[in-house]
Amino acid sequence: MPQSASAPRAPVHRGAAATGGVTGPGSGAPGAGELLQLLRDGRPRTRAELARLTGLARSTVNIRVDALLASGLLAPSGRAASTGGRPPTRFVFNPQARVVVGADLGATHANVALTDLTGQPLSEVAERVDISAGPITVLDWVVATIRRLLDEADKDIEDLVGIGIGLPGPVEHSSGRPMRPPIMPGWDGYDVPGHVRHHWDVPVLVDNDVNLMALGEHVMAHPEVDHLLFVKVATGIGAGIISGRRLLRGAVGAAGDLGHVVVPHASDVLCTCGNTGCLEAVASGHAIIKHLTAAGVPAMTNRDVVALVCNGNTPATQAVHQAGRTIGEILATCVSLLNPELVVIGGSLAQAGESLIAGVREVVYGRSLPLATAHLQIVPATTGIQVGVIGAATMAIQHALAADRVDEVIASASSPPITADG
Repeated sequence: MPQSASAPRAPVHRGAAATGGVTGPGSGAPGAGELLQLLRDGRPRTRAELARLTGLARSTVNIRVDALLASGLLAPSGRAASTGGRPPTRFVFNPQARVVVGADLGATHANVALTDLTGQPLSEVAERVDISAGPITVLDWVVATIRRLLDEADKDIEDLVGIGIGLPGPVEHSSGRPMRPPIMPGWDGYDVPGHVRHHWDVPVLVDNDVNLMALGEHVMAHPEVDHLLFVKVATGIGAGIISGRRLLRGAVGAAGDLGHVVVPHASDVLCTCGNTGCLEAVASGHAIIKHLTAAGVPAMTNRDVVALVCNGNTPATQAVHQAGRTIGEILATCVSLLNPELVVIGGSLAQAGESLIAGVREVVYGRSLPLATAHLQIVPATTGIQVGVIGAATMAIQHALAADRVDEVIASASSPPITADG
């Protein structure tokens, strides 16, 4: 792994999250973390350019750049054109300095990826895993898979700076504990971060899988968009909300739970959550399969439904289109309320082509406020099956590379070791 300085590098993060910046005497390079935020855009810059951009004294920039070089988070990147004398060196963010893990756990699948510090997957494992097997079984599989990926990539604990995990149910993000998840028996209140941190003393962050899909799609496919609504249509239905370039989770992590919003014309349909009339009960993959089976059309999985639509099966195409219209009824309200620039439709049923999205567009554009839809685009997701692990990795990266946390680590690395003499 490339390093930019001969001094031993500092780990980016160890243990619990920092709670504030480091600015006191002997803190190494206070403000180096803020400088790193500027450089994370991947554009090489000289020390003089950084001084001009930040308004800092050249001596201050030198201290911060040197600290980031020693940590490995910054690397030399050639030389700028000379204006007289020796050409100045440019420096660039080094995403290969460390690795993070992103884990996307669905109802019946699990993807785990080792990524660099931009969220780009370096290696990945995808297997069929049943979330209903319970937290111990599933998380032990996750731990074993992470260990395998680290071993295969020849990485050790000092290379790993965080783990992000997405779960298919409501999550209290502050604690990482699932909260009454409808399809996850035995998971309610389980200490997911604690289970994983028993094996690695690094930050473990947990969130709802759709939130992380929204984060992954935003970062990889639509980084220029400030306001985005990601809707997953699969075995269940949910949404992730990006507003002002920030993921909105709500008071207890329940924001975006579209699947259990009541559809007025379906008041007699029982949902897995115990209520009746939920959107998920009438427009999810499970609901479409149930409808097709009753009509004599063989379909057992969402993949079967997608195959039927792609092969021109009329009942399947009509059922998926109607599901899109029903979802559009709920999204019309969301669009008027949240005013996103972009609605992205993802999940396994989005692979059915235009049938689903056409139904969504039809209703949203017809029922939402004209001001809200004047420039609104409704598009299919483009990141693919990796969107969940990329989002989970991005969550871990944002935590590990936050300015105050980088400052804390640089400060701890520059402090003299404690000896027996004190």
